[in-house]
Amino acid sequence: MSLSLQIEDLSLSRGGRRLFQGLSLDLGPGQACALTGANGSGKTSLLRAVAGLVAPDSGRIGFGGADPAAARASGLHLLGHLDGLKPSRTAGEELDFWAGWQGGAPIALGAAVDRLDLRRLLDLEVRRLSAGQRRRLALARLLAAPRPLWLLDEPLSPLDAHWRGEVLEIMAAHLSTGGLVLAAVHDPLPVAALSLEIRP
Repeated sequence: MSLSLQIEDLSLSRGGRRLFQGLSLDLGPGQACALTGANGSGKTSLLRAVAGLVAPDSGRIGFGGADPAAARASGLHLLGHLDGLKPSRTAGEELDFWAGWQGGAPIALGAAVDRLDLRRLLDLEVRRLSAGQRRRLALARLLAAPRPLWLLDEPLSPLDAHWRGEVLEIMAAHLSTGGLVLAAVHDPLPVAALSLEIRP
């Protein structure tokens, strides 16, 4: 599936407070965009709105003419600030669950495990993993079930310098095949990217 992303004149409120208004972005295949702004400015809420989890007050979110429900169901990954992993499962069980639920193929799952050096962790319960290991496990979902649009919330925050470099390569490879990345960040994205600052 090939996707693009259009955000037009978007306004969004949370808890009765207006986060932002009049926000627009046009992101095409092979492009990344870094969302910046102060804590509480609405970066995470924007990612959730693109994923269909939060309804905007006004404006439009489109996917290049694709049906929005279909695009959201099979065309994007949302990796939140929290990893969304079940602590009582082993890393292998958790990865099998997510890859299966999102339609990943066994060969892609194996490649994701190797790319993110997870094989020795597969028998460990998620609760026993470090923050960086949990983030690598969460990132593996992006590779185990490939989808064009990656919505990432602070994807690099718990990673050490080595793994930040590895994720740079993973992002660059995704973009080189026509993928898109929309990421909420405090530090610059480690790939060439547009920048969109969210202000009230």
